[in-house]
Amino acid sequence: MITLSEYFMTILITCMIVNLGLALYGVFFKPNLIKKIIALTILGDTANTFALIIGYRMWVAGVPSRPPVFTEWRSNNPLLLFVFTKTAVDPLPQALVLTAIVIGLAVTLFLVFLTLQAWKIYRSVDMRDIRRLKG
Repeated sequence: MITLSEYFMTILITCMIVNLGLALYGVFFKPNLIKKIIALTILGDTANTFALIIGYRMWVAGVPSRPPVFTEWRSNNPLLLFVFTKTAVDPLPQALVLTAIVIGLAVTLFLVFLTLQAWKIYRSVDMRDIRRLKG
């Protein structure tokens, strides 16, 4: 029997795969530079969402996931640390996604700058026109 959370995760991952495919289509097959930048941004956001989904942990034996902050240390209960490691959300994907967001913003701004320069030089943001005008 499939649970509601497994059903939700299946739908979420399926939507992310479709989103990834559409973003790759936009990056590879759209000739407009602005559309390519938008598709690349969507691709980066989809990859970040995948990383967060990987870091998420499902409920273990009725105990919900919780932040990776350990506040209940009692030296006489070693089982508490074991339960914490099984239920705490992994912080590494969250840190990597935060770094990827900052890097993605810098790359997007650089690509927008290059597109503006192409507009100033060739008066077009269509790759076919730029290729034809460049010779």
